[in-house]
Amino acid sequence: MASPRPRSRAGLMTLMTMSGLMITFTSLVMLPIAAITLCRARRVYAAMATQTTRIILRWWGVRLVVRRDGPWPAGQVVYVSNHSSTLDLFALVAIGLPNTRFFLGGFLQKYVPLGIIARLMGTFFTVPQDRPEERVRIFQRALRILQRTGESVYLSPEGGRVITGQIGHFNKGAFHLATNLRAPIVPLYFFIPKEMDPRCGYDARPGAMDITVKAPIDTSEWRVEDVLENKERVRDLFVAWHREAWDGQRVESSTGSSAPGVAVAQ
Repeated sequence: MASPRPRSRAGLMTLMTMSGLMITFTSLVMLPIAAITLCRARRVYAAMATQTTRIILRWWGVRLVVRRDGPWPAGQVVYVSNHSSTLDLFALVAIGLPNTRFFLGGFLQKYVPLGIIARLMGTFFTVPQDRPEERVRIFQRALRILQRTGESVYLSPEGGRVITGQIGHFNKGAFHLATNLRAPIVPLYFFIPKEMDPRCGYDARPGAMDITVKAPIDTSEWRVEDVLENKERVRDLFVAWHREAWDGQRVESSTGSSAPGVAVAQ
């Protein structure tokens, strides 16, 4: 596959400016809606964010191909995925995970419009690994909220973006949550062709990004003392899927579309 033609600096800056303005516009529209709804209409805010990210991905020429065998899982689940690119955050919001909160690095609140949108969506903001006591409090609070609401949750076990071309070390937070919630883990495997991947940058090139929804992993009999073993078992699955994808078994892009910028293959 031929690599997309590099964008000019002017073209890149134009797209980045348009994207930033779109996110800012969405956050400003959300604020009065949040005031009217007393900040309790998270599904409305999430739907607005989903449409915003789909528009932005369309501008950049990025098409998402979501592959799953049926509808999204019913009930409370813990979604996890590999995390290697700036595109991941936009893709996760664009695919519209149902009734789902997110974990997100707290440093991203420095971009105020993004922070507004994320807070209204009920995002749990995390701190670096070198602040373990604070991280424990954040996860304990998230557990209490999720037990009360029955909502699903997404978080990346790798934490930050891993751009080595390999699956990185898995943190145990997602597996503690799943164990305590007795909620199935639903893995999402992201495959981004190298020729379109901005990695830690922003210059995403046109192309198709594959998101494969894997079979749920039952956690009903998991024990907290087995968290380290269970997280390594799940990581081994991601390593196998990653090896398979990069060994040449590339998933063909779908030509159908269920929503702007999102192609869905069933």
